[in-house]
Amino acid sequence: MHRSEITIDLGAVRHNAGRLLEALDGSELWAVVKANGYGHGATDVARAALEAGATALCVATVAEGVELRRDQSGARILVMGPAEDVREAREAGLEITVLRGGEVPDGIPVHLKLDTGMGRWGLAELLKPPANVVGLMSHLATADSDPEFAARQVVRFREATEQYAHLTRHLANSAAALRLQDARFDAARCGIALYGISPFETDPAEDGLRPALSWRSHLAQVRLLQPGESTGYGRRFVAEEPTWIGIVPVGYADGFRRDLTGTEVLVDGEPRRAVGTVSMDAFAVELGRELPVGTSVTIVGDGMLVERHAEVAGTIGYEIACGIESGPERARRDIID
Repeated sequence: MHRSEITIDLGAVRHNAGRLLEALDGSELWAVVKANGYGHGATDVARAALEAGATALCVATVAEGVELRRDQSGARILVMGPAEDVREAREAGLEITVLRGGEVPDGIPVHLKLDTGMGRWGLAELLKPPANVVGLMSHLATADSDPEFAARQVVRFREATEQYAHLTRHLANSAAALRLQDARFDAARCGIALYGISPFETDPAEDGLRPALSWRSHLAQVRLLQPGESTGYGRRFVAEEPTWIGIVPVGYADGFRRDLTGTEVLVDGEPRRAVGTVSMDAFAVELGRELPVGTSVTIVGDGMLVERHAEVAGTIGYEIACGIESGPERARRDIID
């Protein structure tokens, strides 16, 4: 029996791509598959997204783009971060982003990025683009939290790029694709919503999205704590009465973070609280009654949302998903297609 099992539902990815295309109403969907597809598997997600109608793939690094090119020989792949090796990107048939002033590399399709309010990467102003510039882009800072500021970014981007409207203009992220019509332009770069995780940290069903990832384990040990007995490092959980606990063989090295103490998982289909200190390879869960070793534990899936864990941890769903370790040393990874 594996320590845990991670299942990726590519049907959900296709559904989410369709939902985004519906919201975009004619604008192209560019699937963001950086960071190994937000922990879901870049190659599998890329294939499903393209089959569902996405017209380009977006990654963060040249290395990610080169790896993806091995599976997607004809796909349009944009490197959104600094192009560390332009020669390698050129040889792999990638498109790159120019993020700061200076010479624009030739012999490769280029997108110029403007800073319209993110205050991070981006050009302060747009000069006449060279002939190999095929796209103009920017990045919204608050599409999920402050629509008014996002709207000001949209205006800045439109005014700066209007005279170059023959180039592909792309600004919207997942949140803007779903909620900000004026931000959609020619294409939208969508990541988190593609995976069925809400960019608004709410139930993804509210925007018609379906989570693509589920994560399951089991009870590896069951024991009865007597009053005064504890479980885990630091004795953070001490039984006040006879208490059945189960040990799940998943810990922070697997992506179940230390700050997830207090979150709920499903044990045999019932919500149960994680107690005590999460260790590198295990966490404890309060059972309420004796259960057999091997009883199923659902960490994500069956209504147990990444967003709920993120709320407990004081973070965002992106970080929870990206932190799940799906390598064969730690988990079994299954694909539903």
